[in-house]
Amino acid sequence: MTGRKRALLVALVGALSALLPALALSGFTVDDALITARYAHHLARGLGYRFNAAGPVTDGVTPLGWAFVLAPFASGGPLAALAAAKALGVLAWTLAAGALALAVDRTSGRRARFAALLLLPASAPLGAWSAAGMETGVVAALGALAVALPALGRALAGAACAGAAAALRPELLPFALVVALSTQAAPRREREREGGGEAPPRPARPAWGRALAALALAGLPFVAVAAARLAVFGRAAPLAALAKAPDAALGARYALACFLLTGPAALVAPLAWRALPAWPRGLLAAVAVHFLAVAAAGGDWMPLSRLVVPALPAVVLAAAHVASVADARATALRIALALAGELFVMIRVGPTAARVGGERLRVVEELRGALAGPEVVAALDIGWLGAATGATLVDLAGVTDPAIAALPGGHTTKRIPGALLDARKVDALVLLLAEGEALASPWTASRFARGVEQHLARLPGAGEAFAPVAVSGVPHLRYVVLRRTGDAGAGAAPR
Repeated sequence: MTGRKRALLVALVGALSALLPALALSGFTVDDALITARYAHHLARGLGYRFNAAGPVTDGVTPLGWAFVLAPFASGGPLAALAAAKALGVLAWTLAAGALALAVDRTSGRRARFAALLLLPASAPLGAWSAAGMETGVVAALGALAVALPALGRALAGAACAGAAAALRPELLPFALVVALSTQAAPRREREREGGGEAPPRPARPAWGRALAALALAGLPFVAVAAARLAVFGRAAPLAALAKAPDAALGARYALACFLLTGPAALVAPLAWRALPAWPRGLLAAVAVHFLAVAAAGGDWMPLSRLVVPALPAVVLAAAHVASVADARATALRIALALAGELFVMIRVGPTAARVGGERLRVVEELRGALAGPEVVAALDIGWLGAATGATLVDLAGVTDPAIAALPGGHTTKRIPGALLDARKVDALVLLLAEGEALASPWTASRFARGVEQHLARLPGAGEAFAPVAVSGVPHLRYVVLRRTGDAGAGAAPR
């Protein structure tokens, strides 16, 4: 088999290893994906970068620029934008996984290196998030290219991909900087040794020059996005950072759970560390730094380890390097431990995750009629609502609303004052019932899923100001639509 045919075969194996779980879990999505989709729809309509058609321009999408990518596909509405985002994520991740497989092939001549590729098809987080309709699939692809391109002789291109990933996801900045510095090690020297022919090799730039160039490519996109945010919104950090205050304890638990369930167990190889060249040591350091950054950021409320997904391609390549220098039995044990965590998630969570998108669409269709009349709707989960109604939405989590984001509490525990409902002229509420709960009579006696909703139900006068008109029938997603009562004027909102 020629070298080109072999490379094509290896890339195809990597691509299929990514594509198959993505297709199996293509039904997965999260509510926030439809928030970005609504921004994209308004851009497509020429209404500007805003969540509500008649509302202010707000910083409601953490990956600044992602809504503009989706805008050309969003004229048909938020659901059209979501479909495009899902397709783009799967396509980007599939192609990048092919490049990652080529990088795994370059690690050594030992067959054991290919065991690391088993981590791809077994990973529910990589499969689900590539198809979720968030930016995560594209960011995972950039994370894969950031570590694969240097192994293929393109160190600065890898640093640029790391920088692009950090521009979209701020918590990736430490990872991007470590990867950028690490790319200047073994792969470049190996490429120079292999250079030859009649023409003499081009003089290499000084090591410090290469390092500065790589750091600039990895760090400047992040700085540019922060500067743009500061200029437009008056705040360098994403609005989500204000709405969802970090919790160190939650972050530490989140990072530990992700470490055990997403594959990094394959990297626990203290005896192999000494035998590793500088480049794979840098990969290990980048993965470790990213997990620390995720812990410091306070973790995430979304399922399937979203925040660590962009670093998982680095785990795969680092595991291939470890397998190239470690004893075969130790490699088999490490890969088995890593697969145990991944398969546990795939079997336990995968089938449920694959149904999420269909269930959300069912809620949209069930409650579309009940939401046709209100002009201003307040809710915590505003993504699916944006697909169900064109009404103005009051974001009780504060993810798209700076005034609410600044209120005390987390994004699900904001102490929303009743006067705010008056001021925003809210004529409908949408609240989520707690798991397994039915709507009680009076409705204010019901048990709701999150603190914000429970707080609103307990406000004095809530029962008189709002009355239930519909409840969705989807298990786990029992949303209640409450309309302002006819005899309650605009000033009768609960206080």
